Amino acid sequence: MKIGFVVNDVNTEQAVYTTTRLALAATNMGHTAYLLGVGDFVYDPNGSIHAHAKTASGDDFDSLEDYLASVQDKQNERIKVALDDLDVLLLRNDPADDAVERPWAQNSGMLFGQLAAARGVIVLNDPENLVNAINKTYFQHFPEQVRPKTCISRDPAEIKRFIKDQHDKAVIKPLQGSGGQSVFLIDEDEQANINQMIDAVLRDGYCIVQEYLPAAVNGDVRMFVMNGRPLMQDGHYAAFRRVNNTGDARSNMHSGGKSEAVEVTDQMLQLVEMVRPKLVRDGMFLVGLDIVDDKLMEINVFSPGGLGSSQHHTGVDFSETIIRDLERKVKYKEYYGEGIRNVDLATL
Repeated sequence: MKIGFVVNDVNTEQAVYTTTRLALAATNMGHTAYLLGVGDFVYDPNGSIHAHAKTASGDDFDSLEDYLASVQDKQNERIKVALDDLDVLLLRNDPADDAVERPWAQNSGMLFGQLAAARGVIVLNDPENLVNAINKTYFQHFPEQVRPKTCISRDPAEIKRFIKDQHDKAVIKPLQGSGGQSVFLIDEDEQANINQMIDAVLRDGYCIVQEYLPAAVNGDVRMFVMNGRPLMQDGHYAAFRRVNNTGDARSNMHSGGKSEAVEVTDQMLQLVEMVRPKLVRDGMFLVGLDIVDDKLMEINVFSPGGLGSSQHHTGVDFSETIIRDLERKVKYKEYYGEGIRNVDLATL
């Protein structure tokens, strides 16, 4: 099986990233894994599409660090890979990371992913529907019962009115973004700085304001969902709790958060069941749910991270489980060919 992993930039990938973990698992399982950035695609005049990709020199690695060092080695030349020759193309780039310095890159992975899917390559998550999920308005299409109260606006007066209705305690963040960037908790002690916080978020576009959930003081739970079902192996769920003991309201791992083991509750499983129909309909193969109490704070459909933390707390290598599922999808594609749509195959 030949798998292409689309990332923001191959040279900026890190060993701790979930994408690196998936690529290493695929390589050690005997598959060929290619890493390519969103700027590495080429549409040739003859209608063919290829990418300048990098792959590891070897087929068995003991560590994530050794694997990525081989991929990123400057002596390791890029390979011209025809997308038609790939079995699977995994879109693992985060558009939010390119929003400021490389706005052209935000949609590139999805657009070339659409071209690849049209040519018969399995592309995950489904690129047609990923376009609709590039900002947090996608979250508003899920059942109201799973979402905290929310206001989306660029009007400071509207934003302040919503915050007042929430008894002067709310979370504000950019409509498009990830990694805990420009996320602020506003409470009674922050009223003097509220204008600066709102201005900081509005610089990036629309502001999304959500009710503050008291249970957030204990962090949130990152839970992986594959094919619309909780990712599970050997009796363990791919999930962990993210907490931040530094006084920062954000529990995101990029913002100083730490991971802890978590017991998956029936309430969490019910949340997955409520969002499952849309995830399946939209061809969202692998997503990360961020859960606080009985609400979802976010649904990460682009590059959900944390498989390493899940493995650390459960002792289960979920990356192998994901690659095995890709093997199964490739078999289905062999059976049915063009008779099955990418969006349907994505979550089978």
